[in-house]
Formats: sequence, structure tokens, C-alpha cells
Amino acid sequence: MAGVYQGLKVLDLSWGIAGPMTTMLLADNGAQVTKIEPPGGDPFRNQLGYRVWQRGKRSAILDLKKDEDRQTFLALARVADILVESYSPGTTEKLGIDYATLSKLNPRLIYCSITGYGRDNAHSQRPAYDALVQARTGLMYEQRGWPEGALRHISGLPDPYPDLEIPQDWVQGAPREGPLFVASHWPSLGAFFNASLGIAAALRAREINGRGQWVETSLLQGALAAAAGVWQRAEKPDAPGFDTWILNSKSPKGHFQAKDGKWLHNWVPNPRFILQAAAGDTLNATPDLTVQNDPDRFGTGPEEILVMAHYQPLLAEAVAKFPVKDWIEAAAIAEMTMQPVRSIEESLADPAFLADGCVTEMQDPELGTIRAVGNAYNMSLTQGQPGHPPVAPGAHTDEVKAEAAKIIAEAKAATAAQKKGDLKAPLEGITVLDLGLAIAGPFGTQLLSDMGATVIKINGLYDLFWHRVHIAYMANRGKKSITLNLKDPRAMKIFLDLVAQADVVHHNMRYDAAERLKIDYESLKKINPRLIYCHTRGFERGPRQSLPGNDQTGACLSGIQYEDGGMGRVGDNGEIGRPLWSFTSFGDTGNGFLSAIAVINAIYHRDKTGQGQFVDTSIINAALLNTSYAVARPDGSGFERPRIGGDQVGYSAGHRIYRCKDGRWLCFVLVEQAHWDALFAVLRAPRLTIDEHFATFEARQKNDKQLASFIAGRLQTRSAEEWFKELDAAGVPCEIVDETFSRRLHDDPEFQKRKWVVSYPHPVVGKLDQIGLLVDLSDTPGVIQGRPLLVGEHTKEILATMGYSEEQMQQMEEQFAIGFVGMPRMPPRPAATQAAAPKPGMAGMLEQAAKKK
Repeated sequence: MAGVYQGLKVLDLSWGIAGPMTTMLLADNGAQVTKIEPPGGDPFRNQLGYRVWQRGKRSAILDLKKDEDRQTFLALARVADILVESYSPGTTEKLGIDYATLSKLNPRLIYCSITGYGRDNAHSQRPAYDALVQARTGLMYEQRGWPEGALRHISGLPDPYPDLEIPQDWVQGAPREGPLFVASHWPSLGAFFNASLGIAAALRAREINGRGQWVETSLLQGALAAAAGVWQRAEKPDAPGFDTWILNSKSPKGHFQAKDGKWLHNWVPNPRFILQAAAGDTLNATPDLTVQNDPDRFGTGPEEILVMAHYQPLLAEAVAKFPVKDWIEAAAIAEMTMQPVRSIEESLADPAFLADGCVTEMQDPELGTIRAVGNAYNMSLTQGQPGHPPVAPGAHTDEVKAEAAKIIAEAKAATAAQKKGDLKAPLEGITVLDLGLAIAGPFGTQLLSDMGATVIKINGLYDLFWHRVHIAYMANRGKKSITLNLKDPRAMKIFLDLVAQADVVHHNMRYDAAERLKIDYESLKKINPRLIYCHTRGFERGPRQSLPGNDQTGACLSGIQYEDGGMGRVGDNGEIGRPLWSFTSFGDTGNGFLSAIAVINAIYHRDKTGQGQFVDTSIINAALLNTSYAVARPDGSGFERPRIGGDQVGYSAGHRIYRCKDGRWLCFVLVEQAHWDALFAVLRAPRLTIDEHFATFEARQKNDKQLASFIAGRLQTRSAEEWFKELDAAGVPCEIVDETFSRRLHDDPEFQKRKWVVSYPHPVVGKLDQIGLLVDLSDTPGVIQGRPLLVGEHTKEILATMGYSEEQMQQMEEQFAIGFVGMPRMPPRPAATQAAAPKPGMAGMLEQAAKKK
């Protein structure tokens, strides 16, 4: 079985993280990727992640500043399908390999640029290291959030409970104020997902219109993707049901330490399960959880932080009675969202991951047998597979030069693709049926909508509650909504009639539920053989497949929470790391990206062959990509690599954040010796450039703690702004960690013009500002098709086009087969089977909180 990109030729001119990961995904799915390295090789090859990201590629060394090598490269570009580059804006023009030049040589070329901040804006020429982008955009502040919550913070509103103090041990993050430096490279990961989506969309567009185009994204847009849920601004944030406690830095997040000292995560914490299961001397895996509308469950409103404050010590005490292993086994039986917090190395040693293929094993020429992330997504007809281990720099230089010479000798030009039509957007004319729940499913179909597809959201009768919450808003714009009760035969007929005309069915419900409803792939492809069916899961195909999963549990199992919390190293002042669930993670949304990419790939394949197929991915697949900067031996032991500590300030003296005299923070990423020389000069310590303890990389590594202490002391003598002006002028890569970026974001005219941010009136929350397009396509750009949906608002419109009369629709609505927008009536739920203990009163909780102060 050949990967979907079989036969495509890719030139990889990227380095760092985002570009190499993008071309890795292309190679994994069948493309021939040739990495073009500068003399001496890619300077970032010392990253452990390169053992993963450079797999399956050829390597050729070319000096593009020399005419002979540039001509060789131009020859290769004539017959390439895709080029990926990560130069700073303007550099490719100087080298004569920019899009304008290459597209004339090869009109079919898809040219993907991944920059730090995009072209022609106020940030474009800033140094484009991941941590510096996190600092400049304020993403480091979003890791633990704000006391007032995300929605209130971005609007400049105060904390609704300013007198509520929560013990530090109950919440996330290092025991100090200020931003957090986490291990995950969120902007680079976002840029990788964006670029992969854009390339897939451009390939599909080329299959129709015969033309290549310029695909652009950036680490800035990667940060926007990461913060899509927290950087929403509403005119009426206090609209009923809209705001939540979830993104509040003072709210506990369901982390508990068990009897054996290990951590687990239960999200959302279920007091009834934990307290009843732990009530006896042995753990009860089947407590009575049948109470409907359980009053012990946490609601979503901001005031629920008070309820959590009440329950947190009770739940912590209960969990501490038994070891993690017992809790995870009990949670599986009770179908609770609970998983252990473990390291990346433990994750890669998981036999279930290896059996699934989301982890792969390969023979590294230097490290021996290693395990790393495997397939990102699965395709039933065009399955890819991870390629061979990375080769040495220049291993294929002679071979590649010979190919170029042959192209020149034969005066070979790009093969013209047959034009089948014109497109305004990459997925114009494609219809998607979205049966998704929560975020992981719906975010993927929102991306398809942004690429031009018509997405019809199949809502259920009970969806009103969820869709009023701001989290749902981030994943459901640009869709039409029809409310169907699929247990009613009339509603099922409507759905199946839609399937017959659709191109894609997409969902993340448990697959056995789809089978019971007879809306699984095998059933639906009998109705529509050309159908592309996408299913996404929480976990791997295997023992956890049927368990409920989410962003948080995926982040636990993959090692994200372990690494981001600095649990792999004690901080410089003795801080012990604790699990951290980042508010900017790519678990749910990474799953959404992968599903959208897989669906577009399947459309691309169908355009060529007429064949539909089944595609699938999971939150775990995305999470393993997020941690692909590490590899492990089969036994779970690892290799030396940079780690942050429990203080969450960074990796080393030259790659971290420092607090200045005014309380603001500076972030440094010092890569070259010249950066250190300039830093020491600005700090009025030029002698350190020749000091045996700090003059070389090896010396600085050996004396890192002492060096960090010196820098921290000097920076405490002046404000961040004063230091920044001098450091920046001297060429030291640094940024002030900006705590106000998000508040200015939606008012930036350049971002508005490029639709990186978008606004629209919403009938519930008024003017709504959201993150917009995450990747730019020059010829078939994405399109924002409308505000987040209201449940059932298009039911009448869709049914009318299907031939249903007003009388038929009214009768079905009255009998709960369908629903209209804002439907006030719902079928009654089953009666509660037992009474439940009431939650403590609000006044009592405030009194308890006051006593803890």
C-alpha cells in the first residue's frame, strides 16, 4: 500500500522544528523528500528531535550563495512538487530562490514558507526562536492563565472573586508569580500543523486547477492556533452560560498524588466517583454513578471555582489512599476520564502504542534501537509509514547533483497538470457532515470550513447547554446546524439522505456507538461508496480504545504534562515539578488538525481515483507529535536532553526567562558565541568572554547554575524595558514577556487585514473577536464562513431544500425528532435513581475560603 503522497518530490530548505516536522509528515506518507543543507550541515542537527524529524529523507549539501550550486537547486525546483523553507523574510529573494522566481520555472510548485512572524508587519524581523515568540506574544502567561479567567482578562475585566485565595499546592505552575517557561514548543508545533494543513489544501487545489501556489504560515500563527481558545473576546462575556472557571489560574485542575507518590489526572474531576470509590478500605471500581443531573458534578460557570475549592482537599485525601495503578484500573471499569502522569520515555515504552503504530521502532546508527512517534493518522487505502533513520549530512549530494545535471541536460520542465476546474477556496464544493462532540472533532471540521467546505453540524437535542459555553465557540464557526434525534427513524432518514449527497462524515463519538446507530463506515459506504469517513479517538487502537479520552488525559499519557511541569528536573532553588495542563496545548486541536489533514488527503486521492476511504487519528497521535523532540530505548530509558525544572524558568542560563527590577520578565535564546559576547558586554562584564568558566559552550554548560545566578543578579538592577533596548541594539536575541499582547491582538489592523483575527456580531454575546485563518494560500485562500453556530438554526433551511413542508417539520419538532434554533422544549430525561448530597452552599464555601487565608 503506497502512501497518499507517493510520487511527489519535496525540497526541504527548513531547519528548527516546524519545517522539519512538516517534511517528516510528507515523507511518512510517501513523498520523496530531499533535505538541502548548507555547507557544514544543518546547524540544528544536535537536537535529539532531529533523530525523528529527519527520518525518511535524502540529504544534499548545496551552497546556495554559489552560482553552480544554485543552478543545481533551480534544476531540482523545476520538477519539484513542494518546497518548504524557513528563511527570514527577504532572504530567499537575495538568494534568488523566492516564490516569484521559482513559480515562473515551475507553475505547479507548492512553495511553503514558515517564518517567525510573517511578512510585512511590525514583528516580521524579530528573532524567530520559539521561546522568544512565546515571550513576545505573551503565550508564557497563558500557560496557567489569569485569576480573572481568559475571557475577563482579554477584555480588561476584574477578578470576580478577588478575596478568594487558593493554596498553591492545589493549583498549577511554579510557586511564584509571573509567566511559565514550558517544555512544549507550542508556536513551532502550531506552525507545523498549519503548514501541513496548508500544503494538503494546496495539493488538493492543484489537482483541480492545475496550479501551484504560495503557502505561508509562521510561528506567530502557530501561537494564535495554540491560543485559539483563550484569545477570544466577547462584547458580553457575562452572557448566560458563556464564561467558565476552566481557564482560571486559581482553579484546581484535577491533579492528585496517589499513595505511591505518582500523579494522576481526572478531568473534569468527578467527586461522586472519587469519594465513593475510596470510601472503604479497598477501592470500589463500581460505585453508584447512575444519578442523573448529579449535583456532585462540577458545572461550568465561573462560580464553580468555589465548589472546586470545597472539594479539592477531600478529593486529594481520597486519592492518596490508593496507588495510581489501582485508580486507573478502577477508572477504566467506571469509564472515568482518568490517566496517569508519566514521562515521555515511559510513554514511548508503552506496548499498546507500539502495537497501534502511533509509536515506531527504528535502528539509529548512533543510538541503537530507539522508539519515537509513529504514524500521525491512518488511511485505509493510502496508509503511510515512518521512513528510514536520518542519514548523515550530504549523504546523497552526488546523487542529487547527478539528477539535477540530467534535468538541465534534458531541458526538463515541470509536467503540466490537467485542469479540471477553477476554485475560489481549496475545498469549495465539498460537503462535510459533522457529528463531533466537544473540541477534538468539531475543531477539525471548522478547519475544513475555513478551507471552503460546506460543513453541516448534526446537533442533538441536548446540545444547547454545551454550545453556549465559550469553549464550544472556538470550534464551531462557519457551519450550518441541524438538530436531529438520531434515535427517531424520521431523523435518521434525514441524516442518511444527507449522507447520500455528502463527501465526508466526521465524528469523534465512540465507534461502538456509531455501530449501534448503524452510522459506521461499513454501513454508510453502502449508501455512498465515494464517502470519506473520518473517525477520531482519545487513545490508540487497543486496550484504551473504548475509554473516554480528552486533551488532558492525552497530555498525561504522552508526557506533555510531565515535561511542561518540570517534573524531570529539580529547579535551581529546589523546586519540585508538578503536572501542568497547558491552556495552549495541541491535544484536542492537534487531533482536529490531523483529522482535517487526513480528510483533505483522502479528497486529493479521491479526485485522482474516485475512491473514498476510512481515515482515523486520535488525541494521542497529536500528543506524541507534540513530544517528538525526545526518543527512548525500548525499555523506557532515555538519552541526555535539555529539561526544564520545577521553577519553570527555562532550560539553561542562555535559554530561559529572568525577572527584572520592575517585576517584568526578559526571555533569552542565545545560540551563537556572538550572542554571549554581546550579552556580557551589555551586562558590563566583558571579561567573561575570556573567563575559563564561561568563555566556551562546554564551560557554560558545566557552570550553568552559577552563570544563571550572575545574569539574574545583573538584570535585577534595571527595568526590563531599559535592558531590552540595550540588549536588542547589541544583537542579543531577547524579548520582554508581554502580558498585554492578547489585549491588543484583535485591534491590530494588519492582523485584521490578513484575517488572522476576525470579528462578527453574535446574537448571544454581541461582537465576538476570534482567531482567524492560520495559514495563507496565495491563489485559493481560506475563507471565514460565519460566526459560531446556534444549535438548530439551519434546521428549517436544510429540510426545506430536502423537500419537507412546514407542517412536516412542525410535527417532527413537536414529537422531538428534530429541533429548531433555541428550542425551549426537550424530551424529559429519566428520573433520578437516588437522592444526592447537596453541594455546600455558596456562603459556606466563601466562609471556608476566608478561613484558609
